[in-house]
Amino acid sequence: MKILKVIDRIPGGLMLVPLLLGALCKTFSPGAGSYLGSFTNGLITGTVPILAVWFFCMGATIDLRATGVVLRKSGTLLVTKIIVAWVATMVAARFIPDGGITSGLFAGLSVLAITASMDMTNGGLYAAVMQQYGTREEAGAFVLMSVESGPLVSMLILGASGVAVFEPRLFVGAVLPFLIGFALGNLDRDLRELFGRCVHPLIPFFGFALGNGIDLKVIAQSGLAGVLLGLGVIVVTGIPLMLADRFIGGGNGTAGLAASSTAGAAIANPTLIGEMIPSFKPVVPAATALVATACLVTAILVPILTALWAKRMGRVPAPQAEAVHRPGVEPI
Repeated sequence: MKILKVIDRIPGGLMLVPLLLGALCKTFSPGAGSYLGSFTNGLITGTVPILAVWFFCMGATIDLRATGVVLRKSGTLLVTKIIVAWVATMVAARFIPDGGITSGLFAGLSVLAITASMDMTNGGLYAAVMQQYGTREEAGAFVLMSVESGPLVSMLILGASGVAVFEPRLFVGAVLPFLIGFALGNLDRDLRELFGRCVHPLIPFFGFALGNGIDLKVIAQSGLAGVLLGLGVIVVTGIPLMLADRFIGGGNGTAGLAASSTAGAAIANPTLIGEMIPSFKPVVPAATALVATACLVTAILVPILTALWAKRMGRVPAPQAEAVHRPGVEPI
């Protein structure tokens, strides 16, 4: 059976399929974890510890020793994405109540959902698309995108926007595993390879655990809002990214458009932030569902739009994508 190959055909499938299975478990058997107990309960309820290990391993994969062109391109995309997400958060905070929108077309939408969906790029999707429609240096620009992984950037944006107040110890606690992994990975290449091999296999485990916090009724209620959020991510982040790529990064906008997606790892951020700031907990289930939908929408549309733009700019897909050196496994 080719189960993994089938899952890989689904955009963000390694995260979304286990997440859906977890959501089915939560919807139809919400007490399964406490009933079975032991290790099964650990898999169902262990979102935070599983993510902590993943975040540590992700830090170990980042190698900042890259060419100046790669750093220029990736730095431009990274900073632009963060600034746009910060501005979007500040604007949303003026119009969306603390408890999120509770009725109407945008029911379930919250500031937390907007921040989490916009501040992380799907690095794997970006690299795959740019291998076809970009240069080797542009494809390698995902090297700094891993900095967005995890809740740290979301916390910084929410804090800078005045939406939430995080104590210094919470920032330290959120970033410490990442920094330790980063230090070890750059001190020892063998450690980078060791921990880097763990990044991809951990994704379905925390995807399943995350799904166990989602009731499918919430997704049914906020499905359209999630689609609109995904479209909003492409428009709101895509235009500034394309302009930054063209006028700062030295490209033609293709790389910027390829970076206008929502990372699968962003699905975890509402839960992690909710654990640190209890006031966010009421909106976590809806925010998680919305971000998951946005991830799927952007994963489908961004490659199509990027291909169309690249062809308009005179670029044709490479017949055989040139392999790009990847320091470990990039996040989805």
